[in-house]
Amino acid sequence: MKTSIWTSLFDLIAPRSCVMCDGRLEVDEDFLCRECNVQLPRTHFHKKPLDNPMAQLFWGLIPIERAVAWFYYAPHTLTSNILYDLKYHKQPDIGTSLGQAFAQEIKESGFFEGIDVIVPVPLAKERERQRGYNQSVLIAEGVSQATGLRVEKNILKRLHFAQSQTQLDRWERLKNVEQQFQALSPETLQGKHVLLIDDVTTTGATLIACAQALHPKAHNIRFSVLTLGFTYS
Repeated sequence: MKTSIWTSLFDLIAPRSCVMCDGRLEVDEDFLCRECNVQLPRTHFHKKPLDNPMAQLFWGLIPIERAVAWFYYAPHTLTSNILYDLKYHKQPDIGTSLGQAFAQEIKESGFFEGIDVIVPVPLAKERERQRGYNQSVLIAEGVSQATGLRVEKNILKRLHFAQSQTQLDRWERLKNVEQQFQALSPETLQGKHVLLIDDVTTTGATLIACAQALHPKAHNIRFSVLTLGFTYS
């Protein structure tokens, strides 16, 4: 009861807003209002994690097991507000909460069964200093809270930030991030099933580059992929 009273008082003094529609949240709502939660364009990829449009991006390029995203993403839409707030509006708590909520939502599907460790996609040091955090790490920590899986934040290093991926096609994106990542102690992942986590998948280029940095040096490694958004055209 005390928690409810204090939460209500805090919301009265400093109202919280939905990350999709910017409407005021009720006391029992967390980042997404009920209406936006219902209207969130879910991919439901967890129902076919081995064969869906996202998983197909990785076929023949990395030893992919499963791939899932929570919602369809497009620039300048309500769903883009979620990732924009997370990355550019200094709201790190969004990442952890949404990662946890998504993981809870798909947990019963068996998506996480057999996964040994979570590896978030690293940011270049300069980009992380500018932002103040790595959004992929926050999402990973939320997934960890829901599943109990360990997060390994120091197994991959991004060497530097290349050209923005935004205006590039798939093959240009693959080339742009080629050899951008360095594996640190990859032998610890030998024989492991690794869950790579990022905020959004468009062509899969960044995730492929991460997996390729680990794959030759960690024998019998397998990958699954989880992101919040999936850009589908």
